[in-house]
Amino acid sequence: MTDAVTSELDRLCAEFVAYSRSLDPTFATEVAERLVAFTLNGGARIRPRFLWWAMRASGGTDMHVVGALRIAAALELIQSCALVHDDVMDQSALRRGRPSFHAQIAEQFQSGAPPRERNFSPFAHSVAVLAGDLALSWADDLVATVDVPPPIRADILRIWRAMRTEMIAGQFLDLHGQATSSRSAVKAIRTVCLKTARYTVEQPVALGAALAGADERTTRALTAAGRCAGIAFQLRDDLLGVFGDPEVTGKPCGDDLRSGKATYLLALAHARARATGASDVVDVLQGCRGIGPLSGAELAQVREALQSTGAPAQVERRIERLMRASDRHLTAAAHREGPALRHLAELLRQVASPHQDAKATQPADLHKGMR
Repeated sequence: MTDAVTSELDRLCAEFVAYSRSLDPTFATEVAERLVAFTLNGGARIRPRFLWWAMRASGGTDMHVVGALRIAAALELIQSCALVHDDVMDQSALRRGRPSFHAQIAEQFQSGAPPRERNFSPFAHSVAVLAGDLALSWADDLVATVDVPPPIRADILRIWRAMRTEMIAGQFLDLHGQATSSRSAVKAIRTVCLKTARYTVEQPVALGAALAGADERTTRALTAAGRCAGIAFQLRDDLLGVFGDPEVTGKPCGDDLRSGKATYLLALAHARARATGASDVVDVLQGCRGIGPLSGAELAQVREALQSTGAPAQVERRIERLMRASDRHLTAAAHREGPALRHLAELLRQVASPHQDAKATQPADLHKGMR
């Protein structure tokens, strides 16, 4: 299925690039073609997979495949928009082990400048913002031209519009949490819901169900399961960001701490440390946020401080509760029992799994590819 999505992306993006080239060859080469390469190379195609198996679990047949692939391609393009913009906002030079979009631009046009100056290049950042906007425009074009009956089209467009706004709202809350050094666990969970749970899991599931014309009961059960698993996924990602193996997760340990992200893990640890009067732990947790890369000794100190509060274990317990809730919601869709529903259930479990077996389509690969 992922190969089919990549092939469809390749075909559709070739049309976008051809039109871009008719406008201006430099724009086509430096922005459009680079954006296509960024989209095609890397990623676990996780949102299309949620869309696909939700469509199948909702009774979708071969007649829905063309529409599913087109919407799947749109999901990959809106993900490119999110990643390109996210790297600019986080000033990240790497994405999936390769230079981020703005870093590629800076390397080409400012190769003689020092690395830090290249990463803060106004020109490269501006081009990346335009590229992200272009990816969103292409995604909207694909969804708008899906050939489905009018009632289904209305449902798909409604979900798509909501998902776009939720994604941006979640990104804003993420930035706001960094700027204000938020320690609110409630706000952290709200950010998780909007930025990750709904955009990554719940709404792709909803799109698949809508495409197949699922009844209200099925749609409600599948999307609720997706929401729970999506929250669990981000909580798992927070843990991997501090305690995971960078070779497996694809991102440096402590990266969220470096950028000052207001994660649920950190908010919970702060609350527990303050409640017990552990001022030394509070100082460590406050001092590690937004200070730049952490040394091995500094990261070890932060890990020890987090463990001393019991917050990581509590996050694990919350993940377990969320996944049990996800399973219960899927049980409510038992009238759709079959291989597709089992595939969807397994995919939902994978995104929150603590295991890091890198051999196949494993959770660590999903976490690596979802970024």
